[in-house]
Amino acid sequence: MGRSRGGLTTKVHALTDARGLPLILTLSPGQAGDCPGAADLLDRLQPGTILLADKAYDADWLRRAIEAPGAAPNIPAMPHRKWKPCFSPRLYRQRNRIERFFNRIKHFRRLATRYEKHAANYLAMLKLAAIQIWLRTYESMA
Repeated sequence: MGRSRGGLTTKVHALTDARGLPLILTLSPGQAGDCPGAADLLDRLQPGTILLADKAYDADWLRRAIEAPGAAPNIPAMPHRKWKPCFSPRLYRQRNRIERFFNRIKHFRRLATRYEKHAANYLAMLKLAAIQIWLRTYESMA
């Protein structure tokens, strides 16, 4: 857990599929930037994948890491950039699926109130909630 103005905090980084179901979940300290935490999420990228992320993930090294396995980044450029990379606002609208995933996670009281003091315990509870989201999705399909 990291320190910020609000006290002890933790950032959750998630990689989801096109339906908003979680694939990889990681934690980083609250005072850390978003971009360094993304490096742990890139292991499951496959050729032809389009990765959608917000402006906090706009870095040249991250774009190269996404393009290395043959995936394509669709990340809006930061305003101070001189060279603006390729970006599709139409594709970017699908990023709401990750926001919906985080909204579903907040319905689990233990995660929303962050009862866990240790990051490993918090990550375990986060993964249990992700499993429950997966099960709910496939339960309704049967």
